[in-house]
Amino acid sequence: MFNYVIILPLALFLLAYKFFFTSKKQRYYLPPSPSYSLPILGHHLLIKPPVHRLFHRLSNIHGPIFYLRLGSRRAVVISSSSLARECFTGQNDVIVSNRPRFLTSKYIAYNHTTIATTSYGDHWRNLRRICSLEIVSSKRLANFLHIRKEEIQRMLTRLSRDARVGKEVELESILYDLTFNNIVRMVTGKIYYGDDVSDKEEAELFKKLFTFITTNSGARHPGEYLPFMKIFGGSFEKEVKAAAKVIDEMLQRLLDECKSDKDGNTMVNHLLSLQQDDPEYYTDIIIKGLMLVTNQKHSYVFLKQRTFNRMNSNIITIQNLRLQR
Repeated sequence: MFNYVIILPLALFLLAYKFFFTSKKQRYYLPPSPSYSLPILGHHLLIKPPVHRLFHRLSNIHGPIFYLRLGSRRAVVISSSSLARECFTGQNDVIVSNRPRFLTSKYIAYNHTTIATTSYGDHWRNLRRICSLEIVSSKRLANFLHIRKEEIQRMLTRLSRDARVGKEVELESILYDLTFNNIVRMVTGKIYYGDDVSDKEEAELFKKLFTFITTNSGARHPGEYLPFMKIFGGSFEKEVKAAAKVIDEMLQRLLDECKSDKDGNTMVNHLLSLQQDDPEYYTDIIIKGLMLVTNQKHSYVFLKQRTFNRMNSNIITIQNLRLQR
């Protein structure tokens, strides 16, 4: 009897592993992969910060494209610009347009319906068309030129004020305020960052919520990789649900304010005008989903990288000029 207690669960475990992992692996032509892979966990134990350096080492060993198995999920890492370009051309573009379904995108991103979380299909194509033609088109961005000028002036005034008193300048926080004030003002007309915030309580709530989104986006719980671990994720799911409720209430409040201000010149006001023409598609949830995506951190990260790269190139140029004297 004791032998059955040990052997039967072990046999079921091996069958489950073969069914979920081994049989599927044979159906795909996968790129090279690190040999160190554990049953069930896969390459999880290899993933240690800083991740970009780990990927660099693995690319030197396995080439510009390699495959990692993270529990029940597969990941392909590409470190070649030509291969990355190939992924987004032709039929490959359709494949990589799909998105994995995580817990945060289920509750916060309105059941995977935003452009950043929905899979490829008619809905995704419509959202991409709205973003490219109605939100971030050249004409639409030109209408907000005065906002960018005002925010740059605000940043320069802050830098000048700090320089006069000999205060140390933290460039990261300044770029953070510049980027997000540009985005939030274009989307809703609000100022939530910097020294000229009118409603500090609302601004702090906004920052806290979007920090939560950024921190917890993607697979933040082991259950996202190992399905059997979901039974231990009740507290995390409750936390995500609570945050999603507060985020939705805040977005709805901003949306209602834009509805009451019919003469406003914001992206939300423009989407509300489209809602009048096609109320069945441009629902409040679709508009809130677009508000959610446009307020993400990607613009800030891009601006910070470009700024620091520019500063590094300028420092190198100055050093070369000094050497030529």
